[in-house]
Amino acid sequence: MRTTDSLAKDSLTNYIAAMTSSTRRLVLGRSFAAFATALIPTTLTLALVHTGSNGDLGLVLACELIPMLLLLPVAGVMADRFPPHRVVLIADLVRAAAQSAIGVELLSAPPRIADLAVLSALTGAAVAFGTSAIHTLVVSVVPEPERMRTNSRLGVVQGLAQMAAPAAAGGLMLAVGAGWSSLLTGLLFVGSAATFGGLRPERVLRRAEPGPFLGELRAGWAETRRHPWFLASVITHGVWHLAAGFLLTLGPIIAVDRLGGDRSWVIIAQVGTVGLLFGVWVSSRLPIRRPLVATTFGAALYAVPLTALALHTPMPVVAAGYFVAMLGLGVLSPLWETTMQRRIPADALGRVGSFDALISFAARPLGLAVAAPVAAAIGSTTPLLVAAVLVLASNLALLLLPDVRMTTNATENAATDAPLAAEPPTESAPAKHA
Repeated sequence: MRTTDSLAKDSLTNYIAAMTSSTRRLVLGRSFAAFATALIPTTLTLALVHTGSNGDLGLVLACELIPMLLLLPVAGVMADRFPPHRVVLIADLVRAAAQSAIGVELLSAPPRIADLAVLSALTGAAVAFGTSAIHTLVVSVVPEPERMRTNSRLGVVQGLAQMAAPAAAGGLMLAVGAGWSSLLTGLLFVGSAATFGGLRPERVLRRAEPGPFLGELRAGWAETRRHPWFLASVITHGVWHLAAGFLLTLGPIIAVDRLGGDRSWVIIAQVGTVGLLFGVWVSSRLPIRRPLVATTFGAALYAVPLTALALHTPMPVVAAGYFVAMLGLGVLSPLWETTMQRRIPADALGRVGSFDALISFAARPLGLAVAAPVAAAIGSTTPLLVAAVLVLASNLALLLLPDVRMTTNATENAATDAPLAAEPPTESAPAKHA
């Protein structure tokens, strides 16, 4: 009789064997980059808490966020103009250099805040370019029938990185110091870059000759407006991230004051992580015919923990609600990525996807920034309930759009992807991609 361990090993072997060489490189490279990215905020926070001030920490983190937001539309144009694997490769190399320099700076005593701010800005700029190119990279590497499964794998990697990296950063801080943690982060980005250095996309996009930069940027925005389902969904994503900022700010405060202390919030957060990973894992196994309907309900579930916290329900109820919400997010993420890759023309995917990232990346810090002052003025119950209503109403309103209710077969028939061609294995990409 086969043991459980042998079945698990066989399952893992089959799981890896099912991927093409390029897909394995894609998942491996994103694994390195996801873990490295998740290490950065905890490392900087722990380092500057001990050597700087809250103001220094805020400045350094803002210096990463602001260039990233400003450059996302620019990065979208670059992602559509150049081969995406090269854009991601360069972005990873820049992040490797910046994080290695931050590590050296943190090893000096005391670190210079101005230098950390500049290096963080460089990191944020590289994040913008890497984020915009990853959508197109999946399309160029993964055949359409396998994209949902690949996006699920990437989601699992991202979830595991978010769960493990804070603890790893804390352990490294205690064992060897924040400087060595940043040097390890740089090394992980080198690993990601090395993986993409050998990546040869199986297909390349047939793009028109590049036009003026502003013209391409306007064309990307015109393409975004051509898809009402996408534009409306991006707005709801902004509402969701704004609400998440409120929950992640007020949730720990309520947990400490009313639900049993710090330990209760740690339990709630870990339960949510389990829900996220389970949702991502199960998403590619569900027979979902209307993917945007599923993503809509998945996002709407975030109203559950918001309401539970607002009403000061017991900790197990809040934890269960957060599990459900993060389960919905886990199902939502790969479905959304796959639907976007299917329904947005491949030669505009970088620009269109950058607008989604811009709204999401901007909305959550806004929620994090205003939640505490609002709660101090009117209490935590009202803002959390308002956030729950906005999340629920904005997502359910999406169901009024016919394009949101389309089945998978209908979206395939209506797909407008740019034609793709096989890349010659022994020749370089055409000059217009260089």
